[in-house]
Amino acid sequence: MSFKLRSALLSTIGLGLLSVSAFAQQDFSTVEISTTEIRNGVYMLQGAGGNIGASVGDDGVFIIDDQFAPLSEKIMTALGELSDKPVSYVVNTHWHFDHTGGNENFGNGGSVIVAHENVRERMSTKQFMKAFGREVPPSPEAALPVVTFSENTTFYFNDSQIQVMHVPAAHTDGDSLVLFTEANVLHMGDTFFNGFFPFIDSSAGGTLDGVIASTKRALGMINDDTMIIPGHGPLSKKPDLEKYLAMLEEVKSTLKPMVDAGKSLDDVLAADPLAEIGKTWGNGFLNTEKFTSIIYDVISGS
Repeated sequence: MSFKLRSALLSTIGLGLLSVSAFAQQDFSTVEISTTEIRNGVYMLQGAGGNIGASVGDDGVFIIDDQFAPLSEKIMTALGELSDKPVSYVVNTHWHFDHTGGNENFGNGGSVIVAHENVRERMSTKQFMKAFGREVPPSPEAALPVVTFSENTTFYFNDSQIQVMHVPAAHTDGDSLVLFTEANVLHMGDTFFNGFFPFIDSSAGGTLDGVIASTKRALGMINDDTMIIPGHGPLSKKPDLEKYLAMLEEVKSTLKPMVDAGKSLDDVLAADPLAEIGKTWGNGFLNTEKFTSIIYDVISGS
């Protein structure tokens, strides 16, 4: 880690602690950052919050998402074991604090933060996550993306083409897929929760149809050798994403007719229509009842 970045992190880590939503508070002192080498200088880092993608090479370090502010120094230590070069760029896949919480620390350390224009808009204004009844205050100026794009953007970094592609109205209204072309590694952010039900933030423009569309788009750009970094869950490959798509389509075909028929949320929960699907997918971040409630609201627009 460079002296400049370490100094910036140490001086701002206390402030970063204050920026973490009460919804996401936990004992970060116990969190360890694990690093998985994928190929061609591309890695996945896991700790608490969204999975981090990293490209390490002669040009420096490029990362995707940065988890929570209190983990910034641990993340930098893990990256420092891979390279003595600074983090040049941080790309945010969307605005949620478990993916952008470290932005202020990395931004103050000299990293250029990049995201879809809707990410900056949501981070710069007060947000309300209806599904959890949580108000999220605006982020500090230093945490905001300083480069934004409306559709797609491309980096040429570490002898690699890195394509960043906006997928509309998916997990939120600002989601991006990030493809490391030469390494054949795709980071999907929270458009993909590997092995369990996803959260769709309808209060931030997310839709079930958009998640389905983004998953189909991802499947159209990968092959059997592609490694996929999900927003949450273990490193995966094409069959995992195909199972995820099948689950999403089954959820839609099960719940949408009930919503269209005017069934109330209480009636739907009483019927427990996702009980069987939940045996496989309901053991993660969201249990089956909570996921059913969220998707009911997503479909009904309530």
